[in-house]
Order: sequence, then structure tokens, then C-alpha cells
Amino acid sequence: MGDDRDAVLGVPFSTVPMQFADREDAGRRLAKRLSHYAGKPDTLVVALPRGGVVVGREVADALRLALDIVVLRKIGSPGDPEYAIGAVTETGEPVWNERERERADPSYIDAAVGRELAEARRRLETYRAGFPPRLFRGITVIVVDDGVATGYTMRAALATVKRERPAAVIVAEPECPPDSRAVLEAEADEVVVLETPKMFGAIGAYYENFPQVDDATVIKLLRRQ
Repeated sequence: MGDDRDAVLGVPFSTVPMQFADREDAGRRLAKRLSHYAGKPDTLVVALPRGGVVVGREVADALRLALDIVVLRKIGSPGDPEYAIGAVTETGEPVWNERERERADPSYIDAAVGRELAEARRRLETYRAGFPPRLFRGITVIVVDDGVATGYTMRAALATVKRERPAAVIVAEPECPPDSRAVLEAEADEVVVLETPKMFGAIGAYYENFPQVDDATVIKLLRRQ
């Protein structure tokens, strides 16, 4: 972690980003910052598949809490699928960068939303097969991913969780850029971020080991309660 620190909106951030060994390492470090939630009744860790489930499993285990998921899908830019212009929830609500959405062809938007919604629902049914109904109402929900870039996926996750009227929603992330963090702080009760790098690139750049996570791994981790 760099020694050169600045602040935007009162949030410290570093010139040189923290390097995590892997998602498990990030989860263990994040759990230390969330230790005041350890063993609390009516508190649940909710992860975003796929990579967020690896982080979330470590957080849940360290805090002695159960783990569940919400499934979101990024809507990529027509010219750059990795650049998110929005996200869609498993129940169909989209969250948009309205400027980017207006630039995109409506037929592209419709096709992308339909495709990603179908995949979100497939993943939800596959990952939670045999699980009891999800219940967030009246509890504290800690929402975890392996990192934030534009923030649209996490915002969609918050929309999904908040529909069920939890008592509180906590966002917990290994890293998040300052502008996205400011938006999330307006939508969550608390935001816990280990590192807010000044120069933010792809999420995987902040990990020494950042492998793809497959469906089988997600299912295995969810069932390891």
C-alpha cells in the first residue's frame, strides 16, 4: 500500500493500490474490518457471483454468519463489453449510466437486457437449488463482491436487497474507486472498503492471483455452511 495518501469526499485513497494475494486473502482482510458484526443474530453475508462468492465465503466463515447470494448481470458497452453501462437484477430491474444508455442503439439495449436477465435467472436457480426461500426482511445484510469499478452491479444488488426491506444494508469491498464509493455511500447504510486507489484499473489488476470462478465452485462454497 502506498505511503502517498490523499482524500476525496473525506475518503483516504492511495496512489499505489493494495495487492491481494487472491480472493480468499481479500475476504480474510475484509472480515477483520467487519469484526464488529461477528456472530450477530439476524445478520447475513450476501455475495455477488461468481468471484464475490469466494470473498464472501471467507467473510462469512470469519464472522460466523450464513452466506447467500443475489445475482446481477453487467450490461456492457456496445464497443467494449467489459465496460459497464449498466446492470440488470435477477428480477429484471436495470440500473443505468443514462448518458451511455442514450448513446446505445435501443435494439442493442433490449437484446443485452434480455440475454443477461436470462443468465441471471439461470445462475440463481442453479446456485440456490435446494435452498430455502431467501429472506432479507428485518435483518442486517452485508453485501460483498471482489471489487467495484463503475459500481452499477453493486447498485443493482442493493436495489434487489432493499426491495425486501432489510434493517440495514452494508457494502463491503476489497477496493472501490472514489466516485463509485461516493454513490454507494448514498445508497447503503455503511460502506466498508479496504482500499480506494487513485489510479483505478481492472479489478483483477489488484490481485496477484485472479482466476475465473466456475459454477461448480460457487455451488460448493454456498453449501459449505
